[in-house]
Amino acid sequence: MIENELTFHGGKNIALLPIALFIISCSLFFSVYHVFDLTALAMWAFIAIMIGAVFSRNVNEYWRAVVSQGIGSEMAVTIATILLVIGMYAKMIAQSGVADSFALLASHLGLHDGAFTLFTFVAVCVVSTATGTSIGTLFTAFPVFYPSGILLGADPVVLASAILCGAIFGDNIAPISDTTVASASTQSYTHRRGSAEIAGVVAARFPFAIVSALIACVFFYLFGTHSGPVPSLPVTHHDQASWRSLWMLVPMAVLLLVAMKTRNIFKAIPSGICAGIVIGLLAGIFHLQDIFTLDNGNAGGFLYKGFSGMVSTILFVLSLFGIIGILRASNTMERISSAICRSRLAQSSRGAEWCIAVGSIVATALVGGVTSASILAFGPVASEIGARRSLHPYRRAVLLDCFAMTLAAILPFLSAFIFIVTAIISSLHKDYPFINDVNPIALSLTSFYPLALFVVMSFAIVVGWGRRYENSRGEAVTQPEKE
Repeated sequence: MIENELTFHGGKNIALLPIALFIISCSLFFSVYHVFDLTALAMWAFIAIMIGAVFSRNVNEYWRAVVSQGIGSEMAVTIATILLVIGMYAKMIAQSGVADSFALLASHLGLHDGAFTLFTFVAVCVVSTATGTSIGTLFTAFPVFYPSGILLGADPVVLASAILCGAIFGDNIAPISDTTVASASTQSYTHRRGSAEIAGVVAARFPFAIVSALIACVFFYLFGTHSGPVPSLPVTHHDQASWRSLWMLVPMAVLLLVAMKTRNIFKAIPSGICAGIVIGLLAGIFHLQDIFTLDNGNAGGFLYKGFSGMVSTILFVLSLFGIIGILRASNTMERISSAICRSRLAQSSRGAEWCIAVGSIVATALVGGVTSASILAFGPVASEIGARRSLHPYRRAVLLDCFAMTLAAILPFLSAFIFIVTAIISSLHKDYPFINDVNPIALSLTSFYPLALFVVMSFAIVVGWGRRYENSRGEAVTQPEKE
């Protein structure tokens, strides 16, 4: 139980009112009015929070939960900080023209249509696995692969999904991913001290992730070709300057190497920015005024534009975390999880696995697709459910993490992943006029990796693929020990 739990006039379920109102507003924005404005969504999120406050029995505690457990939480502030830093890097990459150069290079290599979409998915999988951050990968990959792919005949929606799925794959499988760490650390051994080892969890998860990725590869290749007219690469981009822009792939390599070595995104991104500025100046890609300038009372340059361009996304993220703070302080997620734990379904091994799966999906949906938050929130409950049926911590961690990465992570009107992707695409339109906004529903329906992962993991539960039990020494065995 949570001390000073939030209570509401009208009962406990009123705690769900802010998130319900927020989902309705998102549905109206996207489906009815076709508006993709994160600042407006953030405003409506705060309106939903204010409406929820009317029903709170203790308004002071209500707003304290919004701020301290939501907007001011370490995770919310960390994500906002990452977005600000990555915004500068993403704008630098976009302004360098590397996307046009990459399109030119891929065209010479014969990569186009569905083949480029498939190539993009695989490449982003590698990038995301190396960095261990899905959000960072999205902002790194979109400026390079998305404009290039559209110029080479890739379907815009499926290409965006390929980048998103590649980012989710790395978050799912990378040893340095926060979700990997969270899923492993929350699954405790029953017969010895400690929690699941990260290396063991990654090894146990690998077969499911690879099979799902291979299935996704087939769909990305088959559906990755644009059926409409393809924009032409301007003739002015076929010059030496365009080819020189390929040097800007070096800062990406620097970012990846630093991320792999330090496992710290706050060290990796500034390294990429510094390398990009130096290389851009030496190669003649940038001039000093392109980096930052003050002219006629206005600030300019890609550093400023990238920083300021993230404001609407950050406002949205913080508003969503404000709603999450209410769910945490009202004990809503724990009540839902506990109800699952007490159900008759949880009384068998297969049933317990389904309970972990459903609980992970529900928790992820309630926190807006922020998988690390849902895993940390539901992880202890999943550990208890699995331990009662002697499921090994590796198995519990695999189910917890993998199902969090499936349906709830790509909900069109709630997932932070979907909102971030639509925001990035909208921001790229300023530099690439041929880029149009994408429909969040279409983006979700073509997110083949999470969809395939859901099918694969469901199959694994039904047939018992990969199911391991914990024996009296804490070892993984195929059959439970008799009591």
